[in-house]
Amino acid sequence: MAVDAVGETTASPGTPGEASAAAASKPATIYDVARAAGVSHQTVSRYLKGYKGIRPQTQEKVAKALAELQYRPNLTARSLKSGRPHRLAALTHELEQVGPSRIVQGASAAARQAGYLLDIITFDMTDADAVDEAVRLAASQDVAGILALASTDAMTEVFERTDFRVPAHIAAEEDDEVTGHRTELSDIGFPSLIAYLAGLGHEAFLHIAGPPDYSASRNRARAYERALGDQGLVSAGTIHGDWSAKSGYDVVMARGRDLGATAIVAANDQTALGAMLALRELGLRVPEDVSVTGVDDIPEAAYFAPPLTTLRVDFAAQGRSAVQELLSRIDQAPPPRVPSLQTELVVRSSTAWAPGR
Repeated sequence: MAVDAVGETTASPGTPGEASAAAASKPATIYDVARAAGVSHQTVSRYLKGYKGIRPQTQEKVAKALAELQYRPNLTARSLKSGRPHRLAALTHELEQVGPSRIVQGASAAARQAGYLLDIITFDMTDADAVDEAVRLAASQDVAGILALASTDAMTEVFERTDFRVPAHIAAEEDDEVTGHRTELSDIGFPSLIAYLAGLGHEAFLHIAGPPDYSASRNRARAYERALGDQGLVSAGTIHGDWSAKSGYDVVMARGRDLGATAIVAANDQTALGAMLALRELGLRVPEDVSVTGVDDIPEAAYFAPPLTTLRVDFAAQGRSAVQELLSRIDQAPPPRVPSLQTELVVRSSTAWAPGR
C-alpha cells in the first residue's frame, strides 16, 4: 500500500464497472467505497466526517466512489457498533430569517455527510420558558450531541449554564471587542464597502444597525466605524433597529428628508429594503440622491428596486463549521481548523456617485 497526504493510506482502485455492480447487488459499505476510490476506509471515514487535510484529488476520488456506489450510511448498524446514536440535535430560532435558515442548512448537510441525522428544535427566543423547554427536549432525546445556535447575549448565557448531558457546542458569533478575533466581514468586508463608497465621493454616512444585544450587530457597527476612521470619515450616526425591513423604514421616516447623509449602510439586506421604500416615499431617489447598501446578499437582494449593493456572507459555511466542531467533541478529537468565512462586495444599482460629484 502507498501513503497519500496526511496519512491517507491508499489501496488499488476498483473500476467503475465494479462499483456499479456492487451498488446493484447490495448496499455499499465504507469498505466498498474505499476499494473503488483506491484509499483506506479510514480516509473515507474522515471524508464523511468533514475533516480537513484530505488532498483535493483524494476528495474527488472518494466523492466519485460514493456517488457511483450510491452509498448511504447504515445509521442503525453504526449506532449498535459504536454504542452511540447517530443523531444530532440543533437548537435554533428565527428560521424565517435567511441567516439562521442557511446556517441550519449548512449544518444539516455537514451532519448528513458525516453520517448523522440532524433533528431541528426551534423555539421563541423571547420566551425563557420556551428556551428551557427546548433544551430539556434536546437533552432527553437519544442524540450523540447538541448544537446550540445562539445569536443574542441572553441565549448564549442560557446555553452556557445548561447541563446538556451529552457533548455540545454553542455556536455563537463572538464579540470581537471581547475576544480580539475579527471575522473577514469585519476586517475585509466593511473596509472594502466603505472604501468603495468613499471612492464615489460619499463623505456623510448613516448606519442602521441591528439590535444591540446581538454580537453580530455590535461587530458590524464597530466594523463600520473602524472602516470610516480608516478613510478619515465620520458617521452621521448609528441607529439600532431589529434587522427587519420595518425598522429600516421607521429609521429613515423618523429622520425625514434631512438625513444628514448621502449613503445609508444598513446592517442587513432587509433593513436596507425598508430604508429604500422610505426614501422613495420621502421623494428621495436611490441612488441619485442617496446610496443604500446592505449585508448578507439574500436571494431577493438582486431583485430589489433598485438591485442592492451588499456584502455577501456565507452562512452555510458557518453551519458546516459548527457541526465539525461538535463532531470533534463527540469523537474527543482536536478541534478542526476553522476556515475563514469569506465575504464579497457585490456591487449593484443601489449605489452611485454622491450628489454633486
